[in-house]
Amino acid sequence: PLSPQVAQHRAAAELSLLAFCNSTGMEHINVGEFVSANGLHSGRDEEFDCFILDEDKLCDALEDGMSAGGKVLDHHSCDFYPERWFDVVVCLQTDNTVLYDRLAARGYSQTKITENVDCEIMQEVVQDVREFYQDEVTLVLQSDTEEQQQRNIETILQRIQQWSAGASNGSGAAAVGSSGGGGGLAKAA
Repeated sequence: PLSPQVAQHRAAAELSLLAFCNSTGMEHINVGEFVSANGLHSGRDEEFDCFILDEDKLCDALEDGMSAGGKVLDHHSCDFYPERWFDVVVCLQTDNTVLYDRLAARGYSQTKITENVDCEIMQEVVQDVREFYQDEVTLVLQSDTEEQQQRNIETILQRIQQWSAGASNGSGAAAVGSSGGGGGLAKAA
């Protein structure tokens, strides 16, 4: 069970993401739910209480929809998605203390909390975003509070509008990768 504070944060984050999708007409895809619903994994990792992602199956399943545009992929990893899928890549960061408290309140095991906090400290997702995507398409944003989340939505919308104004074919992508604090990848139309 989630504490009221964590449930409130998750609800606010989900509402922010839904508001973003509604304002842009984009479709939200929670990659974890998509993987589970479509069997795009090779079993469970009991230590971390999660599916073992089959990256090839996932990319194959997403290919047609991503090529069509108008998608927001909500996921914590980005290093295996084709660069051509995205025109905007967003990495959401969270303060280590905030992250620890969120994950503990969700009932995560100490092993899983430690791995997530270590990844945040080492900025692994930020490094992946910068390594696999061009600087001009990436945004790294802090996502500790509801106010920051709202500003992030405004910043991402501005970036998509700037991209759309300069795009000749009117289709493309936006990606949101999460560094512990929640986030995803997106494909803008």
